[in-house]
Amino acid sequence: MSQIKKEDIKQEVFDLYDDYAHNRLDRRGFVEKLSLYAVGGLTVPTLMSFLMPDYKGNVQIRADDPRLKSAYIKYPSPKGGGTIKALLSEPKDAKKKLGGIIVVHENRGLNPYIEDVARRAALAGFITLAPDALTPLGGYPGNDEEGRAMQSKRNPKEMEEDFIAAYDYLKNHPDCNGKVGVVGFCYGGGIANMMAVRIPDLAAAVPFYGSQPAVEDVPKIKAPLLLHYASLDTRITGGWPAYEAALKANGKKYQAFIYENVNHGFHNDTTPRYDKAAAELAWKRTIDFFNEYLK
Repeated sequence: MSQIKKEDIKQEVFDLYDDYAHNRLDRRGFVEKLSLYAVGGLTVPTLMSFLMPDYKGNVQIRADDPRLKSAYIKYPSPKGGGTIKALLSEPKDAKKKLGGIIVVHENRGLNPYIEDVARRAALAGFITLAPDALTPLGGYPGNDEEGRAMQSKRNPKEMEEDFIAAYDYLKNHPDCNGKVGVVGFCYGGGIANMMAVRIPDLAAAVPFYGSQPAVEDVPKIKAPLLLHYASLDTRITGGWPAYEAALKANGKKYQAFIYENVNHGFHNDTTPRYDKAAAELAWKRTIDFFNEYLK
């Protein structure tokens, strides 16, 4: 990664990247607008390189960590994409059945960051399943930019079915105790909310900066919720007051945290939007929450 310091970058640059990363701005428009901030020693290529994910050296739990059993499997999703590839991880020396966690990726497929998160959750004492919604199109292509383009071509409703099927697979896995929760990031945060609406037996849901469900669907939620938001992420956090009002009105069990002065994606430690203090606190709260409801 370049030697640019995060504090030297204007918030508008992060907002532009958010628009680009969520397909509200094409690459040409992104480059054109980014050029307005290429001043001094900063060039557009340098800024772009700084903003993009950097997976080298940022993995916390290696794929071959000796404490884990971690391997790719395939599970059926008859209503979705047929057969879906996923990373299944669990502690190697578990003495009992474990609570299950579905780990849902962002809008770019099962990239190294999400695989790492799935292994972190497994190391905390759970059996985790991280599906790749890009499986029907050949799977995560090795970089996020192509992955984002691929995911935009999939039918959103079919992808929802893929994650519903992941829940069914994990709940019935012989190493799972039958209590299954979900954690999702960005697009995956929206999927976590969707699963809370659609799965009556879901044991817990933790959306990280996820889009909210329709207010009329809130009465269907049975699972306790732990919701993480970023104060600078006005695109997503702006929908929280109406969601909270509906949760309160329907007597739902939830906890919500808005982390100050951090951006959408603050948990992703491969991008400059990462905020170490907020990410670590949110993750501790997440594991504590799952320990309460999945054990």
